[in-house]
Amino acid sequence: MRITVYDILDYLASGMEYDEILRDFPYLTKEDILASLAFAADQNKSILVA
Repeated sequence: MRITVYDILDYLASGMEYDEILRDFPYLTKEDILASLAFAADQNKSILVA
């Protein structure tokens, strides 16, 4: 089974904790979640938040 970065970000945005995501998707690691966050941060470097 595959899960996208956007799925992980959506789960986090909805309030899921790392442990909940890891329990629901046991093939993921904490590093996978952190990599998803890093990817999102890198994609949005040019967006300014006011």
